[in-house]
Parts: sequence; C-alpha cells; structure tokens
Amino acid sequence: MENLFRLFDQDQGFFQRKWTLVNGPLIVGAGPSGLATAACLREQGVPFAVLERAECIASLWQKRTYDRLKLHLPKQFSQLPKLPFPEEFPEYPKKGQFIEYLESVKTVSGANKTEFEYICRWLVVATGENAECVVPDIEGLADFGGEVIHASEYKSGEKFKGKKVLVVGCGNSGMEVSLDLANHNASPSIVVRSSVHVLAREVLGKSTFELATLMMKWLPLWLVDKLLLILACKGKTPVLDIGALEKIKSGDVQVVPGIKRFSRGQVELVNGQKLDIDSVVLATGYRSNVPSWLQEGEFFSKNGLPKASFPNGWKGNSGLYAVGFTRRGLSGASSDAMKIAQDIGKAWKQETKQQKKRTTACHRRCISLSQL
Repeated sequence: MENLFRLFDQDQGFFQRKWTLVNGPLIVGAGPSGLATAACLREQGVPFAVLERAECIASLWQKRTYDRLKLHLPKQFSQLPKLPFPEEFPEYPKKGQFIEYLESVKTVSGANKTEFEYICRWLVVATGENAECVVPDIEGLADFGGEVIHASEYKSGEKFKGKKVLVVGCGNSGMEVSLDLANHNASPSIVVRSSVHVLAREVLGKSTFELATLMMKWLPLWLVDKLLLILACKGKTPVLDIGALEKIKSGDVQVVPGIKRFSRGQVELVNGQKLDIDSVVLATGYRSNVPSWLQEGEFFSKNGLPKASFPNGWKGNSGLYAVGFTRRGLSGASSDAMKIAQDIGKAWKQETKQQKKRTTACHRRCISLSQL
C-alpha cells in the first residue's frame, strides 16, 4: 500500500511498540471539523479512526470557552453536513446546546490511553486553527502580581465583581468578555490598538452573515466588502456585536490604546497613561499546532495553516487532507468535510473493488490447483 503515513516517535524503535494499520483514513482531532468529516465518511461507507488527545470530543468548546458563549451565526449556517439542529433550539444555540448537539451526532466512542503507532493511507488533519492559545510576551507582565488568565480560562465575570480588569484583545472574545465583565459589575478596560470593524449581529431581523451571503450572489465581492466594512487582508474578520458596543458608549467598558509595559498592579499605555488594575484577561486568540506534530512542508505553511486559501486548502498530496482551517467557521469546515469524504470515498471504493477482484482471482486459482 503506497503513501502511508506513520504517526510515531521516531526516537523509539517502531517494532518495539504497539501499532495499528487503519483500514481507511485517520482523522486527527475530534472537534466539530473532525466529527463532520467522520459523519460524511460514514455516509460514504468508508471505515475510519479518530484520534483525540483530550478525554472528550470538542474539547475547545467543553473546556476552553466561557459560560455565556453562543454561536455567532444562526444555526442553519452552523450545522454539520446533513445533521440539522433540533427544531426547538434557538436561532443562536448556547454553548451547552451546541455541545449536546455534537454529542448526539458523535460517530466515535471509547477511550484508550495506551500509546499506539498508527499507519494509514489517508491522513485528515482536523485539529483546526484554534488548537493552542496565543500568549503575547509583554514587558513586565511577569511582575504584575495580579491574576493573569487567557480567555480560554475565563468562565464568568462573577469572580471579578468590583474589580478593575484589563482585557487585551478586541476580537469577538475580547468584546464578549468585556460585556460579561460589565454585566457582573466589574470595571473592564479593553485594549484597542487599531481600528476595529464592528457589525451588528442582525440587521432588520436578519443575521448579518445571511445578508452577506445573499448579497454575494448578486453583487461583486469588493462591493460587499465595502458595504459590510470587512477587512479582506490577512484573513481578518469583523467583530459581531452582541451588546459590547452599547456598554462602550455608556462608559461601562473603557477603551484604551496599546500597552507599553506592566508593573506591580499597574499597566502603562503607549500614550503614557497609567491604570491601576486587579486582573488581566488575554483575549489574544489561538493558533494551529500542526507544525508541532506533523513533519510536512508542502501542504502546510510554517504557521500551521494550508498554503492554499479557501476553497482549495482542503487537499494536499499523497493522501493528506485538512479540515477546519478555512477561517470561515463551522460552515467552511462542513464544506471541506463533504469534499474530503467524497474524495476519499471514491478512492477507497476503487481500491476495495480492485482488492476483491484480486482475491476472487486468487481463490479461483486455488480451486484450479486443488483439482489437479
């Protein structure tokens, strides 16, 4: 069998450890992208195996998200392929509801902490764009003395009641954390280093994403970008406002410029202003971890993302695939999952058919020899 992938520690002897030959694709990552691919493969009748480093599926959603989180897009744009959300779910499902939905469509089960080697014909990288937290190196942060957490550790603003909290980062996470802090009677300040494009989540009762999708069918992309104030460069996307903007206007959330340095219980900003603060929340995003475990340089770039942009970043060479790297959320992952399953399904069925022919021919030869 050609083009086999081996996932193992090369410092140890391969034949001294347990190994498994996967009769089908190996999917690395049991988040929404991996589950979507698994569901599509199952529909194609293709066997597969899923590897997940955590003890649960969708570990990012279950362990590294705040309590008030909801899907930013309507459920019809966030469902996995051919797996609609329950009708009784709201238009924007809550975190718990989304996890419940993923559990209901789970295509894998069981846990095995034994270390194995896996050999596979097809490898589907489904670890996604948000596998690791990005923690910036800011002067003096180690000397700050107060609580410093990443947004992945943030659960609720209740524990910060009455405290002065600096939120570093003004993306969707930073805005939502600031809103939640204000709602729990904390005093949040959010660091905004450059202009931010903020869109209302809904316009005239319709989701902004839905309107953009409709507009793109009839208008040039550049015009849609202009109308929606979208930054088209470097994959930046606008912030969908769910209430933080009103808190900023009312003064419940303070906007401050970039950080120069931290000191004990204090932050100095680039404009010379100094603020006394109790805690810091780093809403500084996530990144891919692919370079840390996959030795490959043709398909993936050094930052762990496919070199080819959407919609061409799902397939590499020699049986390598990627899902969940589109910068287009769950809808982009679902699109890639269907393409991957169809592509692998076609090849798998052809190989299976050829193998059956060889087996049948061999069986006939054996019968002929036995009759001599």
